[in-house]
Amino acid sequence: MSVFTVEFKVRDYECDMQGIVNNGVYFNYLEHARHEFLLEKGIDFAELARQNINLVVVRSELDYKASLTSGDKFMVTVAFEPVSKVRFGFRQQVIRQDDGKVVLEGLIVGTAINERGRPSVPAEFAAQLAD
Repeated sequence: MSVFTVEFKVRDYECDMQGIVNNGVYFNYLEHARHEFLLEKGIDFAELARQNINLVVVRSELDYKASLTSGDKFMVTVAFEPVSKVRFGFRQQVIRQDDGKVVLEGLIVGTAINERGRPSVPAEFAAQLAD
């Protein structure tokens, strides 16, 4: 299984009153990394939507293990994981760069919704993800 990586830096406004990254901000980090992963695979999220194929998250499992603070540099990893015929998963980690500490581990499960509102993962899409 190949792992895709995107680098980030914590911005001041992402931190809460305790001086750590707000838990909800991690969803944005993970989503951005997944979109970059899809682009790397030749899959344009916006183009799929124009074709009435809408990728949606149906489940998120996040384990927070440590905190990031303002200015921290970190990486978000993405690894595709097949789940079923109509669902696909992304194993993701947030890793602080200065010490290699895993800050978050997650599994995001999604599906593709077709123009009739039904789960339907196009075969070519699934093949691109698995490459």
